[in-house]
Amino acid sequence: MISISDLEYKKGLFLDLHLPESREFDLFVYFHGGGLTSGSRKGVEIFAKTLAKRNIATASVDYSLYPNAKFPDFIKDCALSIRWLKDNIAKYGICNRVFVGGSSAGGYISMMLCFDDKYLNGVGLTPTDIAGYIHDAGQPTAHFNVLLEYGVDSRRIIVDKTAPLYFVGLAKKYSPILFIVSDNDLPCRYEQTMLMIKTLERFGYKDSVFLEIVKGNHVEYVEKADENGDGILGNIILKHFDKMITIK
Repeated sequence: MISISDLEYKKGLFLDLHLPESREFDLFVYFHGGGLTSGSRKGVEIFAKTLAKRNIATASVDYSLYPNAKFPDFIKDCALSIRWLKDNIAKYGICNRVFVGGSSAGGYISMMLCFDDKYLNGVGLTPTDIAGYIHDAGQPTAHFNVLLEYGVDSRRIIVDKTAPLYFVGLAKKYSPILFIVSDNDLPCRYEQTMLMIKTLERFGYKDSVFLEIVKGNHVEYVEKADENGDGILGNIILKHFDKMITIK
């Protein structure tokens, strides 16, 4: 794996690229977790190495955080990072397909990009320009720290225009989507994920939706390897990858 660090996609915001040895690859754009208040693009090397073995590059992206950011700054940043990668990835090889995803808060962001088209539209893209999405334990209802920004009890379950779930059913088509969630995830996160999937199924998108339920706690597997030294998150993605790319 070849790593290139500190690529500036917006003034003061950076991403790292982890490339396979092959000059031709798919690209997974990854947004880290941390509740929209913390976290870093670092720490993805374990799963990135696993993906690189299958000629999938990883771009790990930093974005604006509370308290300096306000909704939807972090979503706009991530949309811009995808635009930057689309425009610049050819410098590093031949990119066939771009996938987008994230863990926890990053999963919330990737869902907002997937379901509310104005963010990708704002950078000259559409959600279906993305080959597939990997939403790992993101909150499909209004994010708890977005609720706090608006002075609302963060335990409330609200579906408004800050919630990915609000937009389900508005698009004629979605690119393939993999949802990942733990069986002992954050309070309500498993149930909210199931509600998101059932809502997609009700609108007829069942064939393009995949689910992986992980035994354990909230996103604890992201920086861990299995007994063979392979990244657990990387293996989960690869388990579904071939099926996702066959969906038209």
